[in-house]
Order: sequence, then structure tokens, then C-alpha cells
Amino acid sequence: MTYPPLELDGSIWLRAGAQTWGGKNRIDLLLQIDATGSISAAARAVGMSYKGAWDAIDTMNNLAGEPLVLRATGGKGGGGARLTERARRLVATFQALETEHRRVMAHLAQAGLDAAGDLNLMRRIMLKTSARNKLLGTVSAIRPGAVNDEIALRIAGGHEIVATITHESTAELALAVGAEVIALIKAPSVMIALPGDGLKLSARNQLRATVAAVRPGAVNSEVILDLPGGGTLVAIITQDSAETLKLAPGAAALAVFNASSVILGVVA
Repeated sequence: MTYPPLELDGSIWLRAGAQTWGGKNRIDLLLQIDATGSISAAARAVGMSYKGAWDAIDTMNNLAGEPLVLRATGGKGGGGARLTERARRLVATFQALETEHRRVMAHLAQAGLDAAGDLNLMRRIMLKTSARNKLLGTVSAIRPGAVNDEIALRIAGGHEIVATITHESTAELALAVGAEVIALIKAPSVMIALPGDGLKLSARNQLRATVAAVRPGAVNSEVILDLPGGGTLVAIITQDSAETLKLAPGAAALAVFNASSVILGVVA
């Protein structure tokens, strides 16, 4: 897989605990409210819908624990909005941070940083989701359907998996052959079968694997599966199923999951 030349870039995002406030777009919204005294004018200036602007304001007000934007009376057109002093301080702090951030990025670029692909890799590694299985893949084919699209991915070891997503999702993710994506599969969605047992399964994804470990729990067992050529899948099955299949390290197995169980994501 080849990577385009690395261009150092970055942005600042505000967080409150586990909640994300947003980044420059929301600060720009506050700046425009301060300049125009109007939510609708501010929304137009930053390319937001009126509803989207108010949703953003409500979120910021709630996360701040105090008002940042207040409805005003007697302004343009008989009413409008204004920033509180707390909001103005927030904007000033963000602008100062953004200035320092640009200086840091410029310094790193001047230092001759040459790590093509490494920053993308770090972003993938830092991705947090509830899905146990995260597989890096490359789109090998897109097959449009009547309602959904079928996306074929090539993953480590040369294996192919298939995901079924809506047309809108294909467009929103800007998927095309050769695009890099991350496939997410929840562990309970992965079923295990034994190779050569004569079963015919309707699931599109059937990957030959080797059991690496079986970790019994109170009710279910966590089964770690190694894929030939690299890659690992985790399955959650009942202890009864694990015992019936006689799963143990080194045993051959078949990882089975539906195309509809595969969620696709891209690193923006």
C-alpha cells in the first residue's frame, strides 16, 4: 500500500470530560454571533443550518454549566443573541491556543519530520470504539444494489471480507476502490464453526482461522482467533458452544459473520 506525501497538519478540539464540544467551527460560530448579534446570520456565515447552530449553542451552554449565548431583545429585527463574558474569554483562549498550535506545527515541519504513514497509523491506533474487532482494509470492489451497496475489503493476509451498507453511507464515506477503511465487528456477531463439518452457511464472511486462546467467563467464553498471514478476530460464544466444538489453542476453526454486521469507518 502506498501513502501520499505527508503534510503536517492539525487542529484543536475542546473537550469537557468525555464530551466533545467541537473545534474551530463552533468558535467561529461564537465569533459571528458576537459580530452580527444574530443566530441566523452567524449560521449562514459559518455554513451551518439555523437548527444546527442552535443545537451547537445548546450543547456548549450545557457543557459549560453556564450560558455562553443569550437571547437578546431589541437587537436587529427586534431580537437576536449575544455572547456572555465567559464566552468571550473562551474565544480569546481558543485563539491563543490556536496561534501556539500553528507555531508548534510549523516548528515540527521545519525540523524535517519525515514519517509518511506514521501519523495515519497513530490515528488508527488511537481510535476508540466499543467493537472488539477492528481490521484495517482496502476497498477492492463496490457492488451497488437496489437499496444497499456491497463493499469488498482486502485485509491483512490477503483475506477478503464483505460489508453491506447504504448508498448514503458509501457516498458519505467517499468510498472508492483503493480507499483505506477500518472494519468494525462486534465480538458477539462473530460465530464459530468447524471447517469441513458439512454445514452450509448463508453468512457472506467465512474466514479460516486457528484458535489462539479460549477465556472462559461466567456464562460466555471469549475465543481469540488467529487469521493466516496476520490478523486476529475475537468471538464471544456460550461456554456450552465452546465445549461442544471442543475449542482449544491450535484447533482449526471458521470465523463466520454476516456482511450486515460489518461497520465501516474512515479516518478523517
